[in-house]
Amino acid sequence: VQLQASGGGLVRPGGSLRLSCVVSGLTLEDNIIGWFRQSPGHEREWVSGIDMADGTKYYADSAKGRFTISRDNAKSTVYLQMNRLSSEDTATYYCTAIENDGDYDRTDEQDYWGQGTQVTVSS
Repeated sequence: VQLQASGGGLVRPGGSLRLSCVVSGLTLEDNIIGWFRQSPGHEREWVSGIDMADGTKYYADSAKGRFTISRDNAKSTVYLQMNRLSSEDTATYYCTAIENDGDYDRTDEQDYWGQGTQVTVSS
């Protein structure tokens, strides 16, 4: 199983980034693909998730109204469009997979983790 995250970078406050997560080795429709993030000195926190079977989307309060998660099953890819970024969004972002009957927002419940992609919001 591989989850390959990309799309991070340096962006100014108020700007946007789109993260991508390419998934391989899994039956996509059996999983929820999610995004977590971790900044220095903070615990890893859940950001968003999408059920690959039916497209149901889930968001943490910090992401609602600014972030949009989407999927392209044909490309085995999940995207996280992040708008109106602030310095508080600076973190390493990880994509994850969990079977779609699991607790998708729990760090310790994820079945698989990808490598992180760094997002830095700074002027």
